[in-house]
Amino acid sequence: MGFPFVYFVVFIFFRDVRMAEGSGHFTLKTQQITHGPSENHFFGYIGHAGTVPWSSDGRYIVCLRTTFQDHMPGRGEPADICLLDTANGYVVEKVDQTEGWNPQQGTMLYWNPDAPDTQFFFNDANEDGKIFTVLYDVSTRTRVKEYRYAEGPFGNSGVAQQGGWFCGLNYARMARLRRVTGYVDTWDWTVGVDHPEDDGIFKVDIATGEWEVIVSFAQLAEAIAPTHDGEPVPALFINHTLCNRANDRIYFYARAGWGGNPGKKVNQPFTVRPDGSELTLQTGFVGGHPEWEAGETNRIIGERDGKLVLWDTDLQDLVGQIGTPDIIKGPRGDTALSLDGQWTVTGYGIEKHYNEWAVYRRTDGAWARTDRYDQRPYVKGDLRSDPAPLWHPDGSQILFPSMVADGSRQLHVIAVEA
Repeated sequence: MGFPFVYFVVFIFFRDVRMAEGSGHFTLKTQQITHGPSENHFFGYIGHAGTVPWSSDGRYIVCLRTTFQDHMPGRGEPADICLLDTANGYVVEKVDQTEGWNPQQGTMLYWNPDAPDTQFFFNDANEDGKIFTVLYDVSTRTRVKEYRYAEGPFGNSGVAQQGGWFCGLNYARMARLRRVTGYVDTWDWTVGVDHPEDDGIFKVDIATGEWEVIVSFAQLAEAIAPTHDGEPVPALFINHTLCNRANDRIYFYARAGWGGNPGKKVNQPFTVRPDGSELTLQTGFVGGHPEWEAGETNRIIGERDGKLVLWDTDLQDLVGQIGTPDIIKGPRGDTALSLDGQWTVTGYGIEKHYNEWAVYRRTDGAWARTDRYDQRPYVKGDLRSDPAPLWHPDGSQILFPSMVADGSRQLHVIAVEA
């Protein structure tokens, strides 16, 4: 009677594990850690700028859980905020819920750098559709602070990696000007104003809640105008406020004319200091989802001509390359850098509807690549399943979302075994 029992246990343990190809210097083992089919689990947003789904002690993974994925959520369609307990088989615990979320970017979950074992941020919206940010404490299972601003309700768009403050954006304006990036059915105080003075990038002091607009849309329109050949600058929105590791620079995109909105299309990267000084139009483009380099540098990691490259935002020039196109096949996807700066992981699409993930060790050029995962039917558009790789704090694991055989969207962990 003992032999069948042992066989059964082994089968359950290995059934979700998938092996990888690579240089042979280390291996990847991928395992699905959440399950459907009636519920979807995902983190949202990409792993750049220090976005880590694990608490710093590795105990919990924070994520979203939804019962649908076939439409953009509107008012009255919350997502659950959940913790996965890594010490207990990734058991799922609902701790809160949010009405400030979307399938691509989630709710901007981010562990607080000033209390990374116990506190994380997420966005929410009230019954009037006004967006705000929540600071949640795992040790007490309560919201310990809410950042609500009636005159201009906005949500967290990127926490400073060394802590102290976060950037904010008007997600209602984003939903109006590029639906995939925003929160539908929320309140936008800037309707009818193409370049408002009172909207742009907000900066919030985490401790006091004090806020300011460090870059306005009016400033951005003025900076973009000379590049527009005399044509008017359309209504702008901002994506991806990325804070560097030194806490002294923010990289972001000013955009317009997307999603069928009128006017000449704009996709202009900028950098700015956290006090709003040195607003600089970046003359080079290295993809829409870049990552900051490690250390006290002002270099970002992005894509140019099919290569994963380093762009110096001060020199405004390419200054290096990571790996080769044979190893990292599609760096136009999502690249995340491990917290120690020694590893990159790039998730990208291949053959129209598959995603795969390439892990690269920068110290010696060793690499490995996962199996491919089918993302149909959510390959593009507002509901797409982005590759979105996210590092464990110690660099031993990577979290990513993927569609699975039962049609649900679920979380997977890549174990990096060096």
